[in-house]
Amino acid sequence: MQVETPEPAPASPLPEWVFFPGWRWILAAVIIAVGVLVSRYVVQLLGRSVARQFPRESVAQTVLRLIRLAVVFLSTTVAAGVLGFQIGDIVLSVTVFSAVLGIVLAPIVGSTINGLFILADQPYEIGDMIELDNGHRGFVDDITIRYTKLFTLDNTFLVIPNSEIRQHLVTNFSAEDERVRLKLDVVVTYESDIDRAMQLMRRAAADIEAVITGGPDIRIGSARYPAQPTVLRDSFGDDGVELRLRYWAKQPYKIPTVQSHVRDRIADAFHDSDAEIEFAYPHRHLVFDETSGTLEATVGDRSQSRPVGSNADHEDSSSEVFEAE
Repeated sequence: MQVETPEPAPASPLPEWVFFPGWRWILAAVIIAVGVLVSRYVVQLLGRSVARQFPRESVAQTVLRLIRLAVVFLSTTVAAGVLGFQIGDIVLSVTVFSAVLGIVLAPIVGSTINGLFILADQPYEIGDMIELDNGHRGFVDDITIRYTKLFTLDNTFLVIPNSEIRQHLVTNFSAEDERVRLKLDVVVTYESDIDRAMQLMRRAAADIEAVITGGPDIRIGSARYPAQPTVLRDSFGDDGVELRLRYWAKQPYKIPTVQSHVRDRIADAFHDSDAEIEFAYPHRHLVFDETSGTLEATVGDRSQSRPVGSNADHEDSSSEVFEAE
């Protein structure tokens, strides 16, 4: 009877001291570290090619992030194989992790889905100046599948989840044309020289460097608007005639400053003008008729000096009498 003896295991080319306890974990960590470094190199190597393929900067950056994530995931898979995990175990782990992610981290998943819609709908791009309906205004600094980073005009960063920003009304000032039309309502009295007031308002706006003074009409959709400042009689109010000034600012970056300069120029122009121009303000006249009763008033002479605290002061203070029946 022959007894089969097991064949000896092939000799390893590496010395035995290499296989110390825990060497697999260290090797796996080294593989992952190398994968992270390789992912950065791959992103630098493919950066220009991806930028030429995708003109939109936000989409190009997203593609580069996915490439880097794929390289890191591949290195992680190799490291898991060194530790003895099989492909089926890895897929099962990813499936379980995805289920937990969908239940526990639903807001992050929602932001990711909304980020994909933002990248597809293109409501804004990196470098655009936008304003939300809650008053936040700034430049888009970065767009990811999870959040949008806004660099505000107050020199601060505002990170907004994509699930939240899609619920806001977004005004894009610089998507295609940076020029923006502004308006200013000025009310002058009915006795004022209306034509002269309109002329001074147009001239005051045109004197501002940040305002477009003329040129071809500006086309918005199928409509065309004059480029130079224009003034219209908007309405006849209770206190005066409301004049509406419309003008175009060259850039939307300092809108409050431009509006303030226009107001100052108009006020100075009205004040220095020889024409009769007056800003309107509410006037109220009290009318008494036979239904109002009678009003008697007596005003004493206060020009004479009296000692403080004397009886004369008390007598004079009681000399003003108002009676209405």
